[in-house]
Amino acid sequence: MRTEAPNSAPLGAIRAVPVRHPLRWAAAAVVLVLAAMFAHMLVTNPNFDWDQVRHYLTNAHILSGVLATFWLTAAAMAIGITGGAVLALMRLSENPMVAVASWLYTWFFRGTPVLVQLIFWYNLQLLIGNISLGIPFGPIFATFNTNALDTTYMAAVLGLGLNEAAYMSEIIRAGIISVEQGQSDAALALGMRHLQVMRRIVLPQAARVIIPPTGNETISMLKATSLVSIIAVTDLLKATEDISSVNYQVIPLLLVASIWYLILTSALSAGQYYLERHYNRGSPGPRPAPMQLLRRNLTTFHVRPTVPRRPGGGA
Repeated sequence: MRTEAPNSAPLGAIRAVPVRHPLRWAAAAVVLVLAAMFAHMLVTNPNFDWDQVRHYLTNAHILSGVLATFWLTAAAMAIGITGGAVLALMRLSENPMVAVASWLYTWFFRGTPVLVQLIFWYNLQLLIGNISLGIPFGPIFATFNTNALDTTYMAAVLGLGLNEAAYMSEIIRAGIISVEQGQSDAALALGMRHLQVMRRIVLPQAARVIIPPTGNETISMLKATSLVSIIAVTDLLKATEDISSVNYQVIPLLLVASIWYLILTSALSAGQYYLERHYNRGSPGPRPAPMQLLRRNLTTFHVRPTVPRRPGGGA
């Protein structure tokens, strides 16, 4: 016999009461108070000297330092990505000597500070007086003076680029091994060569894994170029130091350098976001940026939902 369930009256509608989050409001209030205090200090503290900041922000010497920083970043990352790809393929090679050589390179350059490597390349002429081209243990065809080849900019690019190659090799290797091996085996079974498999099957899928940390490495490299001021390369930081050593406006010039670094890193972050979105087509895209989340929450009005209920207060 069919029986009626208890309280089977027609369903109505109630207005759901949203869960309150007092700790969120408290955290937001604390953040707003701290932000207001920081903004007040920026405006009222005369030691910042914003007039000097505006004056030197577009100074010719500062702009030349900005260009040098950008050039050093691009050159070092080109060496790092190219060298990292070669080292990653060497590490994945079935030849044990090649794999061990790649591992030793990564072990050495990741295990020593980049500042020490920069100083080493800057003083290379103390170790090697001449660089010769020829047959190993045989005749020499050409000889170059190390002091003439190893300029300060060359030492900076080699120090940053060769160090970055060690980190990029691990990033690229992780991206390659993230692709399922069965896809490579299937492509080889269809008659594709190893290079074709790598170019058409593996790398397009590995790019989703490789690009995010590569973008982070590029931003880190931009900031790491400030170390080259130690070896007398006139980058952005060195340009501000040159001016502050004359007019003793240390804080305003440091603010100028910070503003330019923020501009450059913001541009790189935007480029990384759109590059990730391009390679994430067909899959969930990158998480929205914090400013996008803030704008979305400020401009979206939420309507309280309604849910059905039973007469008499029963849900």
